[in-house]
Formats: sequence, structure tokens, C-alpha cells
Amino acid sequence: MNKPDYFLIIPVATLVLLGVLILASVSASLSQAKFGSPTFYLFHYLIYGLMPGVLLGFAVYKIPLSSLRKWSPILLLANLFLLILVFVPKVGMTLGGARSWINFFGLFSFQPSEFLKLSFLLYLASFLSVRTEKKKNFLTTLIVFSTVLVLVSLLLILQPDIGTLGIIIISAALVYFLAGTPLKHIFIIGSVAIAGLILLIQLAPYRLARILVFINPNIDPMGLGYQLKQSLIAVGSGGIFGRGVGMSIQKYGFLPQPLADSIFAVFSEEWGFIGSFVLLVLFLIFAWRGFVIAKRSQNKFYRLAALSITCWLTLQAFVNMGSMIGILPLTGIPLPFISYGGSALIAELIGVGILLNISKNA
Repeated sequence: MNKPDYFLIIPVATLVLLGVLILASVSASLSQAKFGSPTFYLFHYLIYGLMPGVLLGFAVYKIPLSSLRKWSPILLLANLFLLILVFVPKVGMTLGGARSWINFFGLFSFQPSEFLKLSFLLYLASFLSVRTEKKKNFLTTLIVFSTVLVLVSLLLILQPDIGTLGIIIISAALVYFLAGTPLKHIFIIGSVAIAGLILLIQLAPYRLARILVFINPNIDPMGLGYQLKQSLIAVGSGGIFGRGVGMSIQKYGFLPQPLADSIFAVFSEEWGFIGSFVLLVLFLIFAWRGFVIAKRSQNKFYRLAALSITCWLTLQAFVNMGSMIGILPLTGIPLPFISYGGSALIAELIGVGILLNISKNA
């Protein structure tokens, strides 16, 4: 058994620290206005997000990876059950137009779809490692993979949470390809995904409007294009060195969702190009160490699990940042380790704990 990859801990710890700093800056005025205390959101994040995330991350770091592999189907089934519960009256909650939350007896709420990213990818790593090691019928592998993915997709579409669905589909397709399955399967999966996207656009025309706004933000600058417009103003206002911590103007009612998916725009405004570049480098270091851990792993499940977690968090980070500067459509997904949200942070830190576990067993 080796020592854990300490080079992975450094970027993650730095990102979490930056997340706490920017959250303290962004949330103070919102907390004061809504709860009469400038620290409500910050303390809620620390108590219900960071603390349990670190504890659970350490727990999965210590457990045998063989147990994680064995229990991965059960974890996925439990997560799917929780996704169904969000539609049960008085149990599920609607926030931001999506029924994605579960209220736990009024004590706290959590978002099952955030944990689905991890549980589904772990199941996929376990399933594909068995199928590819024994070189079983790849057509059956594709059918099972597609069936589970369709079930997950339906539950997320009904919420709706298309941003999370997109991250899951792309991450799953990458892991499916990296597992050594036939290349033609990727073309099949890609074709079905594109057809599904076209169908989703037909079912809800506002999704097409978002794509059109992405292509030309000036089409509807005060409507669907408002968030992108305000985000670009925030990023541009930061200049090279930023306005300074706590000095953002766009967070005061101009930029939608400044605590969640728009937090990168506020970060860029306060920390400038230099700070944004450092943030980008930290995610690149995380991706590098994740792929190194996967490469060193001799066990197929370890390797695929490391690849899936690395792909998920890195992809989500770049999609979030890309959407805030207009090179990708707006998705509404959080920036890993930075955005406000206890469920997301807990799931992300559990993923890091698994990566560290794999690194010491590589």
C-alpha cells in the first residue's frame, strides 16, 4: 500500500478555501437581507456542506475499495429511489423551477441528483470493469448501459435537471469509451444523445432559445440573454487584477444566482484575470493528478473509477466556467468546490476521498 497522492490534496484544498472566501464575500449582503445575519449562508455551507463532506470523504478514503465495488449497484439503486422521492408531495421540494430536492423532516434538504453523478459513475466503472476484463458480449454491455442511462435520463428530465443530465451522459460516454468497448458503440450513443437533445428542444422550446442566445447574446439581452450579459460584464469588470475581495458590484442584484452557477463571474470580477487563471490551473492540476492515479492503477475497476471521477469534476468545472464567459451555453450546474450547495460539495469531496483511496492502493 502506498501513500495517498498529496499533490491531489493541494489543488482541492486550495479550491475549497477559495470557495469559502468568495462565498463569504458574495453571501454577506444576501444573508443580511434575507436572514438578518451576514454569515447565515456561510455557516450553513460550512456546517451542512464542508464538514460532512470532509468526514464522508475521509470515511470513503479508509474503506476497502472492494467493498465500494461490491456495493456500487446498491448505492445506485438507493440513489434512484431518492430521485423518485422528489416527486412525492410534502417530501420533494421545488427550487429554481426544478423539483430536485428532498426535505428531510424539516431538518435539512438535499439534492439526490448531485450524488447520482458519483453513484452512477461508480456503478458504471464496476460494471464495465467486469464486462471488459472477461471480454463478455459487448452488445449486451451496450444494452445494459443504455437501459440504465435511459432510466437515469427520464428521472432527471422529469425534474427537470438537464444540466446534470448532460454532465452524466458525457462523463458516462467517456468512461464507456476508455473502458475499451468498440468504437462504433460511441457513435451509437452519440447519435441517440443528439436525437434525444432534439426531442427535448421540441418538448420545451425555451431550450432552443437558450442555444440561440448562446450563438447571439444580443437577441434577448433583457430576457434569456440577461444572465450571460451580466456575467460578461462581471468578468470584464475584473480586468487583470480584479476589483478586490468583497468589491464586486454585479453581485448586488444584477447577476442571477451569484452564489451558485454564476459564482465564477463574481470570482472573476473580484480576483481578475490573474485569479481566474489560477483557478483554471488548479482544476488542470486536479485533472492531471486524477489521470496519473488512473494510469498507475493496475486494477481495472480502480482505473475506471478514477477516470470517471476525474472526468466528471473536470468536465463540470470547465462547462461552468465556459458558460460564464459565453463559449458554452448556460447550463445551471455548479462550479465544483466553489459554488454554494451542500449536496454538491459533499458529493465532490466523497469523490476526492475515493480518488485518494485509489491512489494509495495503485
